[in-house]
Amino acid sequence: MDTAELLLPRSRMANERLHAMIPGGAHTYAKGDDQYPENLAPVISHGRGAHVWDIDGNRYIEYGSGLRSVSLGHAHPRVLEAVRRELDRGGNFVRPSIVEVEAAERFLATVPTAEMVKFAKNGSDATTAAVRLARAVTGRPRVAICGDHPFFSVDDWFIGTTPMSAGIPAATNELTVAFPYGDLAATEELLTRYQDEIACLILEPAGHTEPPPGYLVGLRELAHRHGCVLVFDEMITGFRWSEAGAQGLYGVVPDLSTFGKALGNGFAVSALAGRRDLMERGGLRHPGDRVFLLSTTHGAETHSLAAAMAVQTIYAEEGVTARLHALGERLAAGVREAADTMGVGDHLVVRGRASNLVFATLDENRQPSQRYRTLFLRRLLAGGVLAPSFVVSSALDDADIDHTVDVVAQACAVYRKALDAADPTPWLAGRPVKPVFRRLA
Repeated sequence: MDTAELLLPRSRMANERLHAMIPGGAHTYAKGDDQYPENLAPVISHGRGAHVWDIDGNRYIEYGSGLRSVSLGHAHPRVLEAVRRELDRGGNFVRPSIVEVEAAERFLATVPTAEMVKFAKNGSDATTAAVRLARAVTGRPRVAICGDHPFFSVDDWFIGTTPMSAGIPAATNELTVAFPYGDLAATEELLTRYQDEIACLILEPAGHTEPPPGYLVGLRELAHRHGCVLVFDEMITGFRWSEAGAQGLYGVVPDLSTFGKALGNGFAVSALAGRRDLMERGGLRHPGDRVFLLSTTHGAETHSLAAAMAVQTIYAEEGVTARLHALGERLAAGVREAADTMGVGDHLVVRGRASNLVFATLDENRQPSQRYRTLFLRRLLAGGVLAPSFVVSSALDDADIDHTVDVVAQACAVYRKALDAADPTPWLAGRPVKPVFRRLA
């Protein structure tokens, strides 16, 4: 058994302080220390580029930066320069700033499939606004979510469908139904079963697999034939698939779409975009009932909008999306080769588009295993790799990828020992990591 160990005394103390004051010890459940091996949840001091340092002084190559939001790397100089220009000019006023005009023009030029845009601070606000708008324009109560996609919003219409549904009335849960990704026949059956009741279909246009040929076009036709609004959640696919999102890559125009994460490179900005006739229902230039679409005190903070404009400029000028794909392809090939070489290629599985890679850890019966995930994460952390996923940022270089692959190979050697023993327990040194969505703490 490999006895190499990472000690994080300051991080352990800081985690205790976090739990004493903050429910869950973090402001996002996916960042909780339950997502990491016991006593191996580093608390971050700072980051630069593709690296972060914890408060114990350890440096890591970081993947999935900021839950996929920091796609250019931490403290990107061009983004920071744009932000600093606005900081001395004031950040929030009683009337719109000229920056809002410029940011909207830039976004609509980047995502030409949209006709209007409204900015907010987080993805949940944008997706919930899309759902509210769809209900208003259709007069229908139900929402159909893609059941194969893990997250859409912190709000009741979605969270009520998860194991963490405490506090959400059953009557609310009953208004959300689910359809499977890639299956038009099943979706049509759902729309027929709830004829004239479903306001919208909301889904990530792509995920860990590419959309089947004709699927997105077929889904749009199906939604419109049944009088539904088609909503693309592009929080992840936006910029990582193309600057204009998956809709730009696949050439399928939704009625509404939502963007966030990579849009601000870590600064808080999200967007709801879509057809003018729908979006204007939240405005002042229509004769119908007003929709309370999005109204956020901090939604148009000048420095975050400046960050978003800088991000869009950098993506266009530097070909960032292509770089993300190239880095991801190099990483995926290296990890798969290392896993195969160590005899665990059927158990450590890399999935997803190259710019948005995740990994699955399977047990000796090839079933998903949190215990084997714990073993794998322990070895990665010990090797200086912080990787709840293999989602790349453009700040990575070939040396970072090569080091990651070397650490993965070492982790796979331990993985093989555990598989041979049919028991990873000796390599866990504590409780297994846990899924985010679960009923009990």
